[in-house]
Amino acid sequence: MNQLAQTSWQVVLAICAASVLYELVEGWITCAFARHYNPSFRYLDGVESAFYCSFYRVATLGSGAGIAAIYYFHEKEIDYSKSTGMYMIEYVVHKVSIAILSVLLLVFNFGFLEQNFRSYMWMLVLGYGITIVVACFLLLFCCSARFHWLLLWLVRKLNEKLKGKLDGPRAQLEEYCGILEEASRDLLKDRRLILTAILKNLLKFACWYSIPYLVLRMGCDITLSQSMAVMSLTAMLAAVIPAPAGIGSTEFVFTLLFAVLIGTGLEGSTSLLYRFATFVFPFLIGAVVALNHQRKKRRQERQKTC
Repeated sequence: MNQLAQTSWQVVLAICAASVLYELVEGWITCAFARHYNPSFRYLDGVESAFYCSFYRVATLGSGAGIAAIYYFHEKEIDYSKSTGMYMIEYVVHKVSIAILSVLLLVFNFGFLEQNFRSYMWMLVLGYGITIVVACFLLLFCCSARFHWLLLWLVRKLNEKLKGKLDGPRAQLEEYCGILEEASRDLLKDRRLILTAILKNLLKFACWYSIPYLVLRMGCDITLSQSMAVMSLTAMLAAVIPAPAGIGSTEFVFTLLFAVLIGTGLEGSTSLLYRFATFVFPFLIGAVVALNHQRKKRRQERQKTC
């Protein structure tokens, strides 16, 4: 509490600006994908959808963000099936970008990480391995019709042994595979779109990963690259711990890694500021966006009835 009370307003403004910039880039990415299906989709619509999903991510503890995004895209005249496929492709690119940035930061900061986290090296290797495996699985699930055939064949065989207990999940998986194959034909063939989306994602993650450095730069001997490398490891390891919206898992890994560098007291306040900037602050803006969105929707419905 003492550390939080001593936090300067310049630091608070800086981390809030980094948080907003993250959502602005997220809207930029969304806009580029959405224009494949609706050329009139605006950049402001993409930003609104980013904050809209941030609100529902907190309100539903992570489970409703994707549904909110698909619902928002449908209101912007993109069919539900295309919205679902687009969101899945965007999520896959998001995960692949995390793996790419993590590897880049590892290469540039390997000596620093080995020196400070040698006792945790097995955990770091496991985290990198799981992240890369997840990224590869998502790529195959997204792009490969043969992988879909193999996956559905395995599910059907398992369903036969369980005497039809998996009929519902099997039908849902078949539907998702069909949606993804259609979305892949529409989006993945545009290599420029995918490449620029990955580059934008790297910029987007840099906004959040730089937040600990913005908090610590005046009082600790740590560079921006080093801070981002540790934050990358934190996000990567927290993502493989099952927890709703990363609540608890992020703080746990953050404490584990940053306490080695800056001590437990300073780490605790930094963790709270990071959570505020990446979770609470976008939620507050998203609440205003969601309320305004509903207000405009009710106004349009009244105009139609009149």
